[in-house]
Amino acid sequence: MNKLFLSLIILFMFSTVLHFNIIGQEFAKGADVSWLTEMEAAGKKFYSSTGTQTEGMSLLKSLGINSVRLRVWLNPTNGWCNNDDLLIKAKRANNLGMRIMIDFHYSDTWADPGKQTKPAAWNLLSLPDLKIALANHTKEVLTLLKNNNISPEWVQVGNETGNGMLWETGKASTNMANYAQLTTAGYDAVKEIFPNCKVIVHLQNGHDNGLFRWIFDGLKNNGGKWDIIGMSLYPYWFTTSNDWQAANTACLANMNDMVTRYNKEVMIVECGMSWDMPAASKNFLTDLITKTKSVRNAKGLGVFYWEPQSYGNWQGYSLGAFDNNGRPTIAMDAFNNLTGIETNKNQELKTWYNKEKQTITFNETLSSIRILNVSGHIVLQAKNTTSLPTNRLVPGTYLLDAEMLSTQKIRTKLIID
Repeated sequence: MNKLFLSLIILFMFSTVLHFNIIGQEFAKGADVSWLTEMEAAGKKFYSSTGTQTEGMSLLKSLGINSVRLRVWLNPTNGWCNNDDLLIKAKRANNLGMRIMIDFHYSDTWADPGKQTKPAAWNLLSLPDLKIALANHTKEVLTLLKNNNISPEWVQVGNETGNGMLWETGKASTNMANYAQLTTAGYDAVKEIFPNCKVIVHLQNGHDNGLFRWIFDGLKNNGGKWDIIGMSLYPYWFTTSNDWQAANTACLANMNDMVTRYNKEVMIVECGMSWDMPAASKNFLTDLITKTKSVRNAKGLGVFYWEPQSYGNWQGYSLGAFDNNGRPTIAMDAFNNLTGIETNKNQELKTWYNKEKQTITFNETLSSIRILNVSGHIVLQAKNTTSLPTNRLVPGTYLLDAEMLSTQKIRTKLIID
């Protein structure tokens, strides 16, 4: 091959701007659907806005939801949200191509700002043994998912831990160092099973900057580890109830401060408004999505609604986004109306790389595609395809040379790890 041409290829490969929208960079439009199997067992049905009965998770996907959040408890008395129940829901989400967040409560039941109760089996454990038990539980659940070819993108170590977790041992107000050690034990356990998974520390009251500074300063000063700062935001419990405009404004200021102060990404992992305020809820969500996307340095990763499919005062909860007939309210329109995948102004091609399945999938048919190695040799090529297997490629940097049906040409760097 002409040495000048080869040099130009190599220079292009290492200097070109990457134009792909990798799935991990797509804005997460999420829903916590942990109640789904329990609702189904109780006979609850779900319907489209036109009244067609539809499986709940598929229905949410059709409404613009691309990610699900699933809680897990250690030994729940009724079995819901244990390992087996989690796997059923995770499989369904995975089969639909949805992204997955796992929410460890580290309890047998609800963990939230008012209670962070240790699992009964861990009640008498010392701090060193508690860290081991927490890590083993984390690894057991994630290994179960991995063995079923499910790779969560995010994992929460604790739920709404604004005063720590696993009380009294890990109560932040009495022993921040213990809380930091427990958080790090969870972080390290996640990375052992899924090294590329992002670990979230999640607090309530996303509008409360003082709370977030206190907890994350405490974690930082005590060696705590985390990748993403997760927030809950419920206007119902804001200083002035249902003042969503002020709540969102304060939350955005807090998100930007977290990015500046800790150089970490942020995400709304829970939010909701009363089901019978659908117009206000839609406005709340629309504005919150817009504000989260505007977070500085593009570090606002997504917005998750908490159990939008709950209806009919299920478990006494009224902040869902379905009406009493099991149909979505207009609140859900916020996800479809504003959160399409971002596109580069100069490129329309988007791609998703599935490392586990060793496949690249494209958002449209490519009339031709070639993969060249650093020596300029074609190592893969195909025509009229929407996907490309990568199992024949060794880890490294390649040049992707493709043409769309629109005749637009794409040349960009491709990294296989």
